[in-house]
Amino acid sequence: MLNKIVAGLFFLLIFWGCRKSNYYLEESNTGFLRDDGSGTGTVTWTKNNEYILEGLVFVNDGQVLTIEPGTVVRFRRGEAENASALIVARGGKIIANGTHEKPIIFTSENDDLKGSVAKDTRGLWGGLIILGNAPVNVNQGETRIEGIPYFEPRGVFGGSDEDDNSGILRYVSIRHGGTNIGEGNEINGLTLGGVGNKTVIEYVEVISNADDGVEIFGGTANLRNIIVSGCSDDAFDYDLGWSGNGQFWLGVENNFIGDNLIEAGGGTSPVIGFPHSLPTIFNATLIGNGETGNGSLTVFERFAGGVIANSVFANNLHGILLEVTDQQHDSFSQWKNGKLQIKNNLFFQVASPPENSVFQLSGVFSGEMANSWSDYFNDGQNESGNPGIDPENGQFVPVQKLTGNLSEYPSSWFQKVDFKGAFGEDNWIEGWTLLSE
Repeated sequence: MLNKIVAGLFFLLIFWGCRKSNYYLEESNTGFLRDDGSGTGTVTWTKNNEYILEGLVFVNDGQVLTIEPGTVVRFRRGEAENASALIVARGGKIIANGTHEKPIIFTSENDDLKGSVAKDTRGLWGGLIILGNAPVNVNQGETRIEGIPYFEPRGVFGGSDEDDNSGILRYVSIRHGGTNIGEGNEINGLTLGGVGNKTVIEYVEVISNADDGVEIFGGTANLRNIIVSGCSDDAFDYDLGWSGNGQFWLGVENNFIGDNLIEAGGGTSPVIGFPHSLPTIFNATLIGNGETGNGSLTVFERFAGGVIANSVFANNLHGILLEVTDQQHDSFSQWKNGKLQIKNNLFFQVASPPENSVFQLSGVFSGEMANSWSDYFNDGQNESGNPGIDPENGQFVPVQKLTGNLSEYPSSWFQKVDFKGAFGEDNWIEGWTLLSE
């Protein structure tokens, strides 16, 4: 018996020593992992260990956090100063390279992945924030991310490196986040601040977040195969000069939940800051909340522009809204200058009738301006029709591939496909997302 006790104690010491050597986080007296200022360290988190983070945990400049496929990272519940989140600081990297069979999951501490947390539960923890050195259109070239205390020096992002690399997010599911950090300010599911185009972001799900699903502050990041569903605010939100690419996006709103499917903003002060917010987005499927919400399919404001093509918009009371201010520094002028294009998309159950009211203006404008933008629905070869999907039953792949007029893909980054929307014949969300369960 004594030998067994000694052997057991020896095993525990070895296990504890290995466990403590896996990260530089200190363990609080509650058993949760907290950041003592030194960040995670350069470390690998593995699927056979349990990780519950408490408070704001950083991957510091120069550190690399690798997360093994199949790993579940949980976060302690809390609001305001007790909010929990994982932040990759400028100069740090996260390598969360999951697989279809073994996705990486970020969720609440009380989520057993077997139904202990209802699918539509929101606001249990913060979110995932990645900060980089890519350009943002503020005067000083860098700024602070929302949701982090002002005195925290690791919350700064922005720089001059378009090719900055913050790591890999692949087959990652972010669930039940968006806790309130004070005065109605919540953390987005996935926040990208000044993230560069060498960062790989693909097959990422954000579900049931209490704020935006994905918010992109400047940078040049490219995002492919992204799912946002059941979030309380916008599905996708970009500003501060984001000039990257997006393809195969699925945005789904619930009844009475959600605002805009895409909220496109330019600069802050001045709104015409360079670089302009001019991303290129192809093959999105964006499904609104019908007559139960106030948001639009897409809102362009503060000199934002960009291209949205070969996409499907469905089930929303309001269409594509363009801001008019002085006709020189507004999104209407971006459209007139060819820097804002909405072309070769399919619209279904959006306003009525689509040709007259899908493309609308906001602000102060003339009837001639309103008519010219409304007429662009046809001029951009957009069309109305049934996409053959059934979102209420979780069926997003159309019965027949949606072809017709298609815009040419502008760069080699895009996968050149022969259909509109996020799905051809392959249901790529099945088997690894919470939405598909």
